[in-house]
Amino acid sequence: MKFEGTVKSDFIKLVSVPEGKKSKFIDFAATDFASIKDKLIEYIQAVYPLDYQNFSETDLGVMLIELVSYMGAVMSFKADAIAHESFLRTAKKRDNVRKLLELIGVSLKGPISSAANAQITLDAGPASGDFPLVVSPAQRVVSINSSEDGASVTYTLYKTVNGSLESANSLGNINLQGSEADNSASSVFTNLALLEGTFIVTSGTFAGLESNKRIALTESPVIEGSVEVFVTGGDETVSGAYRRVENLFFASGTNDKIFQVVYNDNFNATLLFGDGITGVSPPNGASFVSSYRVGGGTRGNITKGLINKSLNTLSASGPTLTAVMENTTQGTGGLEAETVEHAKRYAPLTFRMQDRLVTPVDYSTFASTFISTTGSSAKGLAVARKAFSSANIIDVYVLQKASDFQLQKATIAFKNELLTAIGDKKMITDDVVLVDGLIRTLDLIVSLKIDKELLLKEEQIKQQVKDKVVNYFNIDNFDFGEGLKIQDLNRAIFEIDDVRFSSIENLDNDIVLEFNEVLQLNNLTITVDLI
Repeated sequence: MKFEGTVKSDFIKLVSVPEGKKSKFIDFAATDFASIKDKLIEYIQAVYPLDYQNFSETDLGVMLIELVSYMGAVMSFKADAIAHESFLRTAKKRDNVRKLLELIGVSLKGPISSAANAQITLDAGPASGDFPLVVSPAQRVVSINSSEDGASVTYTLYKTVNGSLESANSLGNINLQGSEADNSASSVFTNLALLEGTFIVTSGTFAGLESNKRIALTESPVIEGSVEVFVTGGDETVSGAYRRVENLFFASGTNDKIFQVVYNDNFNATLLFGDGITGVSPPNGASFVSSYRVGGGTRGNITKGLINKSLNTLSASGPTLTAVMENTTQGTGGLEAETVEHAKRYAPLTFRMQDRLVTPVDYSTFASTFISTTGSSAKGLAVARKAFSSANIIDVYVLQKASDFQLQKATIAFKNELLTAIGDKKMITDDVVLVDGLIRTLDLIVSLKIDKELLLKEEQIKQQVKDKVVNYFNIDNFDFGEGLKIQDLNRAIFEIDDVRFSSIENLDNDIVLEFNEVLQLNNLTITVDLI
């Protein structure tokens, strides 16, 4: 053996990592693609220093490393997503939020329809023997073009009794009595309301072995509060109009004629009835007629007098009488389905109420989540009077929602219905007073600075800023007494990449409100300076 003057060593082989210590080289903090790839390469270099050394991007080994990194990143993301979607506070997907709320007996609210006062004027005064005048389901429906998008929108006529919608009947008709007319000739009737939505009537017979009978409604989206059910068959404890409740467990006994509406993500609805213990369970063979409306949203908000339809009413004496149906007020209150953010905010408070009102927070939550029979909703704030002689007097300040961005003074009918609903759940020692909240309108002048190179995008940038500001003032984003911080509004505008600088020209200081005031955007002016 010839000595060549050099000494070769296998020291690298001598420092190989024992099998039991390889796990110490795992970095569990690596979760994304890049970090997992880097840590895999470091692991290979430490554990297999002689077996693999070619870390070129074109090498097959690096391709395998990247495939493992890809799967690791996907699995890590799914694990994080599952963890986040398992808790109400961090969940973002609507379907997951809906399922989490079902666990505590709270449902996501569907779209809300706009409503307007209506009037029917007969061409000629009817004789006393012509009453009741009957308006059939087909005559109750009218379609016009929406003021928002120009597409067709449908309205349905309802009869009101003391400001609330009349209970359903087995035929879906409206019956007008002579005593309900507004003039001596009995030709004008104003005890009516027009609610947006396509009117649908479904009927059938209960059958099945389950104790909780169900009715699947075929059309969607079902408008919140529009479902009515009338059951015939059996004795008086079973037959009649059924009342909707948020949860069947709210039943007070076996004779409550109630039903619950269960939605899916597309707001298809299933009606769930009692089991004979919590509410009446309709017997097999009993017939039902269910009416509801589909539609809803802001596109139903219309101007006064936009609806003007000729219709035929059937008189009790036989002949058909012609009339005109019109909306005598502006259609307001149309809202999209409840947002995930709104539900996450109010659902825990609703669960805490446990179907009774004790604290001011309970009253505020109830007023802010209450939906009337006409589909109207409101923003509410409850305040206990600070006086020894009136410690149990609760002032509930309310403002009715006209749209996602406008509030209005609550109507007498809405306040009566809200007060009645509160009366069923409040403590017997409490005295509740409904008070009109105050709307503080705000005009804004926003000045923007953008690069000269963006001259051709100026109108596009202004529209982006307008949308950002308008959404910032969504009525769900401002509570009673919550003022405006200029820096927060500017921070929202700065989220638009093309805006170099923005300022509110007509405001020097933040806006501070009284506890019973709500801020609402009125006029918005946007100016642009090129720099």
